[in-house]
Amino acid sequence: MTARLAFLFPGQGSQAVGMGRELAERFPAAAQTFSEADAALGFPLSKLIFEGPEEELRLTENTQPALMTVSIAALRVLAGQGVQPALAAGHSLGEWTAHVAAGTFSFADAVRSVKARGRAMQQAVPAGQGAMAAVLALDGDQVAEACREAESESGQTVCAANLNSPSQTVISGAVAAVEKAVALAKAKGARRAVMLPVSAPFHCALMQPAQEEVARVLAGVAMADPRIPVAANVSGELVSTAAAARDALVRQVTGTVRWVDCMKTLIAAGAEIVVEVGPGKVLCGLLRQIDPAQKCLNVEDAASLEKTLEEVNGRDQGSGNREQRTENRDQGPKK
Repeated sequence: MTARLAFLFPGQGSQAVGMGRELAERFPAAAQTFSEADAALGFPLSKLIFEGPEEELRLTENTQPALMTVSIAALRVLAGQGVQPALAAGHSLGEWTAHVAAGTFSFADAVRSVKARGRAMQQAVPAGQGAMAAVLALDGDQVAEACREAESESGQTVCAANLNSPSQTVISGAVAAVEKAVALAKAKGARRAVMLPVSAPFHCALMQPAQEEVARVLAGVAMADPRIPVAANVSGELVSTAAAARDALVRQVTGTVRWVDCMKTLIAAGAEIVVEVGPGKVLCGLLRQIDPAQKCLNVEDAASLEKTLEEVNGRDQGSGNREQRTENRDQGPKK
């Protein structure tokens, strides 16, 4: 019996120049994905992804469509090998990618939308006025308490932005309030609390202008009910209608990413094997902190693809499948 698969899609922070290049070189489906993104955006996103410069790739309005494109390229390669998810989730931007995987909206519409989302998020708060920080090894309730105290003392916004694991919470808000919350978290016993090198304070009330722009953009995008359930960041619950998906994606801009709840929901829904689809292994690392017993694989290049296919399909299916996969892998254009 085929294992029940859940696919996870990464968000900002997982990007790197050159990501996805090997998949594009070896698999026509991946190469086509990069071409579609270039056409949808009207500029050579694939060149930026493969060659940089890194400073330009790090711009939020470029990072978001770039990560989505690499993840969808990997998703399509997996689909070509007969590997399909029963459930999906994505971290922040990754939730949009999960909805492409679920058929909620088209890849072209989604890649244009997340470029607009990234631009709106970057412009919502003037440079230097917002900040984010990671708090490690402190209970989430204590982190929330530190944020409330910092807001009271500073008169500025700070809140828990990402509930990433039982031992990792990211906070977001105005610089002075975040710095105060970091000091308070350390005083409450956090093992570490460090400011992050980010360009804007994501997932907090300061993103309200960006949320309004995302709502406007999504109002013009055709959306269908997801073919598979997708865990919503803002609630940690599965959504299965277009209306619920749109609402979750809009509210996510200012809302907390409840990643622990998302993972617990997928496991409760019967996920047996979890696959991080796209660059890096950040989400697999968080899952190990949430549920060390849960198997998590990843697909970002040919080697990780082969390893995942072996795990998913079983090693006892003979060399014929491996030979066929090798043949399929080498059919792509050489660049």
